[in-house]
Amino acid sequence: MKKSYGKFATGAVTAAMVASVVAPVASADDHQFTDVSERYMEAVSFLVESGATNGVSDTQFGVSQSIKRVDAAVLLAKALKLDTEGAEDSGFTDVPARAVGAVNALKAAGVTNGKSETQFGSNDLVTRGEIAIWLANAFNLGGSGDAYFTDVNERYQDAVSALVEWDITAGINETQFGVNSQAKRGDYAILLHNAFFSSADWDLTLIHTNDIHSSLDEAPQRATVIQQQRMMQPNSLLVDAGDYLTGTLYWQQFQGSAELDFMNHMGYDAVTFGNHEFDNGSGVDGHRALQNFVTNAEFPFVGTNVDFSGDERFDGLQSRTITDEAEDGMIYDAVIKEVNGEKVGIFGLTTEETADISSPEAVIFEEYIERSQATVDALEDMGVNRIVALTHLGYNDSLDYDNDIELAEMVDGIDVIVGGHTHIALDEPIIVEEGDAPTLIVQTGGNGDTVGTLNVDFDEDGVIEMYAGQLIDVELYAPDAEAAAKLAPYAQGVEELKQQSTGVETVTELNGVRENVRTGETNLGNLITDGMLAKAKTVNPDTVIALQNGGGIRASIDAGDITVGEVLTVLPFGNNLVIMNLTGAEILETLEHSVKDAPNASGAFLHVAGMKFEYDSSQPAGERVVSAEVMVDGEYVALDVNESYFVATNKFTAEGGDGFEALEAAYNDNRVSEPGFADYELFIEYLESLGEVNYATEGRITDVNAE
Repeated sequence: MKKSYGKFATGAVTAAMVASVVAPVASADDHQFTDVSERYMEAVSFLVESGATNGVSDTQFGVSQSIKRVDAAVLLAKALKLDTEGAEDSGFTDVPARAVGAVNALKAAGVTNGKSETQFGSNDLVTRGEIAIWLANAFNLGGSGDAYFTDVNERYQDAVSALVEWDITAGINETQFGVNSQAKRGDYAILLHNAFFSSADWDLTLIHTNDIHSSLDEAPQRATVIQQQRMMQPNSLLVDAGDYLTGTLYWQQFQGSAELDFMNHMGYDAVTFGNHEFDNGSGVDGHRALQNFVTNAEFPFVGTNVDFSGDERFDGLQSRTITDEAEDGMIYDAVIKEVNGEKVGIFGLTTEETADISSPEAVIFEEYIERSQATVDALEDMGVNRIVALTHLGYNDSLDYDNDIELAEMVDGIDVIVGGHTHIALDEPIIVEEGDAPTLIVQTGGNGDTVGTLNVDFDEDGVIEMYAGQLIDVELYAPDAEAAAKLAPYAQGVEELKQQSTGVETVTELNGVRENVRTGETNLGNLITDGMLAKAKTVNPDTVIALQNGGGIRASIDAGDITVGEVLTVLPFGNNLVIMNLTGAEILETLEHSVKDAPNASGAFLHVAGMKFEYDSSQPAGERVVSAEVMVDGEYVALDVNESYFVATNKFTAEGGDGFEALEAAYNDNRVSEPGFADYELFIEYLESLGEVNYATEGRITDVNAE
């Protein structure tokens, strides 16, 4: 039956976890299991082919044998391809060594908590009720909680109703689910098989990524997740919403070839452009790296509002058309894919802010609302009523440029917006009800930590009537072997780059000692914030202040040559630069929060550029800032609480990290621009601009009580 839910909550693992696509190791026939009847053949073959089990012997699967909890756990963890080596220890003391990894992985994924804090119940025979809970948790199956069976109490009700409503099982008879019945290996195989393929009948599944930013260390795990989704969801498309380039040393070392190798391997169906794809436009080679990326891609690009005609490197690569015969390595306004006998239109948008925050040079970004409506209208005229927008606009980015919410409200006919740019992890799809039909918005966050899935069913007019969406944490999964082998030489190249010099020497030791950067001004904090301010001014010349939380500075740099590896040790989090529009009052509140714990150490302690301030640590928290001044036209002037200022900081702090409520409120109010430069990248760029570093403290931050 069709699933009866409109929307499903996100669980610890995901409703869409399935076994990865692997070369068949063996099937039930290959093993010549003599105890596997036709009833069990499909389920047993699936588990054997996925590498989850080889049976109890060469000739016996053990269909009629009861199964212990520990063995059921091993089979489930293997079938799910969970990471059984890296999971946190479960704390269970009764798990045999052969099963420790599997049980750890299941607990880390939220599938089971065992029978107590220290006991998993390894040697107990698993019951159908316990299996129902495991499968409901593992596959994030929502249920109505209806009481279908007389033997199902409150503990099992939600899980059992989910399995019934998702057509996984109907119980052992009309009135009994068999909650306390011991499960046989054959029945367990059937339940697992049915759970894996319970939702394979959605009209369309979008497997989506955004803002990967050259994060390739997790690529083998992403490959596993994507393979799993495709196996379970035959009506699927794999798409990306931009910013696949820049952000890690893989980009610095390989200029897009490594990123493309993995995207080709994963088999994307359509991709749009992010602002960072255009970062190199003003360099000596211009957009050569992007040209090579497009030319060698084994998938098409959609750039509905991107005009490449002014850049001769892209001559012959862009067709301002809508096509159902898209060629790899070409850029179109929109492409049409056929999924399950129905046409799906896909178009792409890139933020107009790219002209200000990147280096597109001759590449032009057109107004997005009119271009979108014209493209949607053209698709509908071609008989396409299932329409997906891949957007690099930002979910709730500043409307001085563009964002996904306004797109959904202003353009009729878009069914799904797969977004990027703002790195917001939407745990559930956002539904916008404006217009003739609803629009769903999804976004995974950033840096490749998660893969998103969105399942949708349409009515005959192409209107979404049911949907289910979730984010999948790739760290829970074991790496795909082929992708891991592919990564090895690239990783070696990155390791070599870490040992390379930035070409800059520092005369002075740069103080990043934990207790120092969390309690007062240091020369390293000054250097970092000066670099942030310099980069922000290239984007917005009116930026006057930069702020860096002391908790984000993780090490010192010795006098002498500065290596790339040292920079990454100092700034290991890859925090992106953002520019905020704050009032003087909000800045003052932010400074008060920065010094509220002084003289005790705090990760919230802020280093500053473009300003200086004094505080008195003997006064009550919230009443400590004595004075604050901002550099204006080469002179310090008093901070005006009624004036507005553009302030650069990192995304972590801007979103309210370390408790900065004033910044969080401004961020949620969309008073923010996100050019997205990684902190270590702009730091290296600033070092190179200096040639030699000779930094000292200079009275930017003063505790008058200490004096």
